[in-house]
Amino acid sequence: MSTTQTNKIETIKASSTKINEVDFSNLSFGSVFTDHLFECDYKNGEWQKPVIKPYAPFLLDPSTRVFHYGQAIFEGMKAYKDENDDVWLFRPDENYKRFNTSAVRMAMPEVPEEIFMSGLNQLLQLDEAWIKKGKGNAMYIRPFMIATGTGVIANPSDDYKFMIILSPVSSYYSGDVKVLIAEHFSRAANGGIGAAKAAGNYAAQFYPTNLANKEGFQQVIWTDDATHTKLEEAGTMNVFFRINDTLLTAPVSERILDGVTRKTLIDLAKSIGINVEIRSVLVSELVEAAKNGTLKEIFGAGTAAVVSPISGFSYQDVYYELPKIEFTMALQLKTKLENIQNKLEEDTFGWTVKV
Repeated sequence: MSTTQTNKIETIKASSTKINEVDFSNLSFGSVFTDHLFECDYKNGEWQKPVIKPYAPFLLDPSTRVFHYGQAIFEGMKAYKDENDDVWLFRPDENYKRFNTSAVRMAMPEVPEEIFMSGLNQLLQLDEAWIKKGKGNAMYIRPFMIATGTGVIANPSDDYKFMIILSPVSSYYSGDVKVLIAEHFSRAANGGIGAAKAAGNYAAQFYPTNLANKEGFQQVIWTDDATHTKLEEAGTMNVFFRINDTLLTAPVSERILDGVTRKTLIDLAKSIGINVEIRSVLVSELVEAAKNGTLKEIFGAGTAAVVSPISGFSYQDVYYELPKIEFTMALQLKTKLENIQNKLEEDTFGWTVKV
């Protein structure tokens, strides 16, 4: 291994690369990782010296706080390589701000912008060969932070570890997605941590989603915890509904994640003349629209799939199939967004940032 010092970040390069062992034409999402990772510890009330080093497991004490009290947050981002071999991030400032919003809510220290952005950029530069050109190809970026203090007393940790790992991904296709509208389970509650990208939010979804899977549904559309009458999110994504030619989505709140893809699609839709309403969408409204034929589309929005069309939904044991539409808003918005991300279309919004 060779060690260099760059902008206060120590870099320990791997002695060999795994890249030649990877079949980039057959990637399973989030299962392959690059040669290096970024790491910075928080101890004694201060962020320590950051380092980029070879990707490898690390040891933790059995009493490490993250195992017992769940202080763990993360983000999901992507980097893209254009036809000129330049690498671009998409709205990284939004992910950085949301990461620290999550940190504050989980009583964790905020990560300084210099550490987050410098670490991210230098890690991408080092493993740049893993980012493949072509629409659908990208580098999925997972910044995360865990509590590393030891002891089983129920207090916030004093020590934390912030890391960034990279995973090359290709076109994401989820197939025919049918969803079940939740009548009992909720993703989040008022006053809770639904607006944070906290690990526990996702763990709590697994059980009701498994129940839905057994009934033949791929995902759950979550409803509000108090009345179960308001539609909120779909699986791990924000959700949009097209009734006639109007696009509807719920406002962000303590219960609903402020999705970067969500806000991007809203801006894109408005820019091309699509009528968008950000308001509570009732289950009864959706069912009525499905019955009278005005419900045209439902789709999820998130970093992984970008846009995930939903073919139908079930509520109170009645299944409603959506119409087959050749030119959907979902496809129109996804195409426009991916063109901007891959520098195939002018970014008039200033969303793309060169690495």
